[in-house]
Amino acid sequence: MTLIFVYNTDSNPISSLIDLGHKILSPETYSCSLCKLTHGPFTEMEAWKAFRISIGVPVEFLHRDEFEKKYNQHLNYPVILKKGTTIEVLLPKEDIDALADLEALIAAVKKYLPKKE
Repeated sequence: MTLIFVYNTDSNPISSLIDLGHKILSPETYSCSLCKLTHGPFTEMEAWKAFRISIGVPVEFLHRDEFEKKYNQHLNYPVILKKGTTIEVLLPKEDIDALADLEALIAAVKKYLPKKE
Protein backbone atom coordinates (compact mmCIF):
# COMPACT_ATOMS: atom_id res chain seq x y z
CA MET A 1 0.00 0.00 0.00
CA THR A 2 1.13 3.52 -0.82
CA LEU A 3 -0.55 6.70 0.39
CA ILE A 4 -0.78 9.47 -2.21
CA PHE A 5 -1.30 13.05 -1.06
CA VAL A 6 -2.39 15.32 -3.90
CA TYR A 7 -2.28 19.07 -3.36
CA ASN A 8 -4.71 21.46 -5.04
CA THR A 9 -2.02 23.38 -6.85
CA ASP A 10 0.22 22.88 -9.85
CA SER A 11 3.96 22.29 -9.81
CA ASN A 12 5.10 25.17 -12.02
CA PRO A 13 7.01 28.19 -10.64
CA ILE A 14 4.19 30.68 -11.34
CA SER A 15 1.74 28.59 -9.32
CA SER A 16 4.28 28.44 -6.51
CA LEU A 17 4.57 32.24 -6.45
CA ILE A 18 0.80 32.68 -6.48
CA ASP A 19 0.46 30.14 -3.66
CA LEU A 20 3.08 31.95 -1.59
CA GLY A 21 1.23 35.24 -2.09
CA HIS A 22 -2.05 33.69 -0.99
CA LYS A 23 -0.48 32.10 2.09
CA ILE A 24 1.16 35.33 3.22
CA LEU A 25 -1.17 38.11 2.07
CA SER A 26 -4.57 36.45 1.98
CA PRO A 27 -4.52 32.98 3.56
CA GLU A 28 -8.33 32.76 3.62
CA THR A 29 -8.33 32.71 -0.21
CA TYR A 30 -5.83 29.87 -0.50
CA SER A 31 -7.52 26.91 -2.19
CA CYS A 32 -5.49 23.98 -0.84
CA SER A 33 -6.58 22.99 2.65
CA LEU A 34 -4.08 20.10 2.68
CA CYS A 35 -1.21 22.51 2.11
CA LYS A 36 -2.59 24.89 4.75
CA LEU A 37 -2.48 22.04 7.27
CA THR A 38 0.96 20.65 6.37
CA HIS A 39 3.01 23.67 5.31
CA GLY A 40 3.73 27.17 6.48
CA PRO A 41 4.46 29.93 3.96
CA PHE A 42 7.96 28.65 3.27
CA THR A 43 8.46 25.18 4.74
CA GLU A 44 6.81 21.99 5.84
CA MET A 45 5.49 21.90 9.43
CA GLU A 46 7.89 20.01 11.71
CA ALA A 47 5.11 17.86 13.22
CA TRP A 48 3.96 16.86 9.73
CA LYS A 49 7.50 16.06 8.64
CA ALA A 50 8.03 13.85 11.70
CA PHE A 51 4.71 12.08 11.10
CA ARG A 52 5.29 11.37 7.41
CA ILE A 53 8.78 10.03 8.14
CA SER A 54 7.40 7.68 10.80
CA ILE A 55 4.27 6.65 8.91
CA GLY A 56 5.47 3.11 8.14
CA VAL A 57 4.17 2.93 4.56
CA PRO A 58 5.39 4.42 1.30
CA VAL A 59 4.03 7.90 0.63
CA GLU A 60 3.89 10.01 -2.48
CA PHE A 61 3.27 13.77 -2.55
CA LEU A 62 2.09 15.25 -5.83
CA HIS A 63 0.67 18.47 -7.18
CA ARG A 64 -2.55 18.00 -9.15
CA ASP A 65 -0.84 18.38 -12.55
CA GLU A 66 1.77 15.76 -11.60
CA PHE A 67 -0.92 13.36 -10.36
CA GLU A 68 -3.04 13.75 -13.48
CA LYS A 69 -0.06 13.21 -15.77
CA LYS A 70 1.21 10.17 -13.84
CA TYR A 71 -2.12 8.41 -13.16
CA ASN A 72 -4.35 9.82 -15.93
CA GLN A 73 -7.11 10.60 -13.42
CA HIS A 74 -8.89 13.83 -12.53
CA LEU A 75 -10.27 14.23 -9.01
CA ASN A 76 -11.51 16.95 -6.69
CA TYR A 77 -8.37 18.29 -4.94
CA PRO A 78 -6.85 18.15 -2.42
CA VAL A 79 -7.28 14.44 -1.84
CA ILE A 80 -5.55 11.61 0.00
CA LEU A 81 -5.51 8.28 -1.80
CA LYS A 82 -4.53 4.69 -1.12
CA LYS A 83 -2.77 2.89 -3.95
CA GLY A 84 -2.67 -0.90 -4.03
CA THR A 85 -3.86 -2.80 -7.06
CA THR A 86 -6.27 0.11 -7.55
CA ILE A 87 -6.42 3.70 -6.35
CA GLU A 88 -9.12 4.57 -3.83
CA VAL A 89 -10.00 7.81 -2.09
CA LEU A 90 -9.31 7.75 1.65
CA LEU A 91 -9.96 11.40 2.44
CA PRO A 92 -11.81 13.47 -0.14
CA LYS A 93 -11.56 17.24 -0.42
CA GLU A 94 -14.65 17.81 1.74
CA ASP A 95 -13.18 15.80 4.62
CA ILE A 96 -9.79 17.51 4.36
CA ASP A 97 -11.46 20.93 4.20
CA ALA A 98 -13.34 20.12 7.43
CA LEU A 99 -10.22 19.27 9.44
CA ALA A 100 -9.48 21.84 12.12
CA ASP A 101 -5.73 21.47 12.33
CA LEU A 102 -2.68 19.31 11.68
CA GLU A 103 -3.43 17.04 14.64
CA ALA A 104 -6.84 16.25 13.13
CA LEU A 105 -5.21 15.45 9.78
CA ILE A 106 -2.68 13.12 11.40
CA ALA A 107 -5.45 11.36 13.36
CA ALA A 108 -7.52 10.95 10.18
CA VAL A 109 -4.59 9.46 8.25
CA LYS A 110 -3.67 7.12 11.13
CA LYS A 111 -7.08 5.43 10.83
CA TYR A 112 -5.98 4.00 7.50
CA LEU A 113 -2.50 2.84 8.49
CA PRO A 114 -1.74 -0.80 9.22
CA LYS A 115 -1.72 -1.52 12.96
CA LYS A 116 1.78 -1.72 14.40
CA GLU A 117 2.54 -4.66 16.66
